[in-house]
Order: sequence, then C-alpha cells, then structure tokens
Amino acid sequence: MQPVLRRLGTLDYETVWKDMQAFTLERDKKTADEIWIVEHPSVYTLGLSGKREHLLNNNSHIPVIQTDRGGQVTYHGQGQLVIYPLLDIGRLNISIRKLVTILEQAMISTLSQYGIKALAKPEAPGVYVDQKKIGSVGLRVKRGCCYHGLSFNNNMDLTPFSDINTCGFPSLDVTQLADFDVKIKTYELAVPVVHHIIQAIKK
Repeated sequence: MQPVLRRLGTLDYETVWKDMQAFTLERDKKTADEIWIVEHPSVYTLGLSGKREHLLNNNSHIPVIQTDRGGQVTYHGQGQLVIYPLLDIGRLNISIRKLVTILEQAMISTLSQYGIKALAKPEAPGVYVDQKKIGSVGLRVKRGCCYHGLSFNNNMDLTPFSDINTCGFPSLDVTQLADFDVKIKTYELAVPVVHHIIQAIKK
C-alpha cells in the first residue's frame, strides 16, 4: 500500500508533534502509512538524551521544546525540509536501524542528483558534506510504529545553529544546499527525497 502524502506547509513544531503522537496511538493494523512534509518556524528541540548544556545561548528568543525523539539538540527553521514518515515498521519488516539508513540514503541520493557528494556516519547518524552536517535523523517507535523523521537543510538562516552544540557535538559545523549554489524551493526538494524513501520501503 502506497503511503499517504500530506503536505502541511509551515506549521509550528509542537502542533505537528502532538498530531504525530495521536496518529500513532490511534492507528491499527489496517491504517495506511503516511508521510508528512512540513517546515517549522524557528525552534530548538531536545531529544530523549538531549542535554541542556548543549544550548549555548540561554538568552535566545527561539523556543526550546523537550521532545520524545531519539538524539540530542537540533534546530528547525524556515527553509529546512522536514519529513515525518509515520510507518508501521513491523508490517513493513523494517528495523529501526534500517529505517535510519533509508532516511539517510534518501538525502544522500537526492544530493547526488545535484552533484553533491555526501555520506552517513554510523557513529553519528545524519548526512554530511565535507564534514559538515546537512541532514539529521531522529525517530521514536511505539507499538511497532514510528514517527518523527528527518530534517534537511535547504536554504535557511544557519545562524541559530551557532548557539547550540548541534546533535551534541561541540565542533560540528552545518551546511545546506544553498551553500552549493543549488536554488530550489523546499517543497520541490521534498519530491526526490520522498521518492527515494517510498522506493526503499517497498523493497
């Protein structure tokens, strides 16, 4: 069954997070999987293992939300593609490690289409170009179903990343497609990323 695609436009993080939780708790074995495509207004999110000492600027005007995904602290803002795969991974027979790889590879394959060579690091999930992070992955699984997903830097103000230790790493720099002269609307960037995700989970 093909996942249902939902283009949410720009919505605040907390609203979408609560909606993902509700969808996951209410679904049953017959519920179709969904993939949500969204951009968030500026927000820092802390994963389950997130430590507040990685927030370097306590005076920041950007809200901080303690969430239930895996991982450390990250930043979301306009111009960043966020994709939430709401999948019954038990039904799909996909392990959580395999799903992380699928999401990373979807971003890597998309970057390759634009002539950008990227890689994933097993010890630090996400996607990197020239040692700079361009894509992050954080997931949560309940009752055999996953939510949360990936964030992919397209054309955004990267300054807020300087006020955190991105993903818990003090010296980690970030980058985006715009830094490589790739000019594309964020909703257009979603097309190849979602395509690669769907092709991978169908296998």
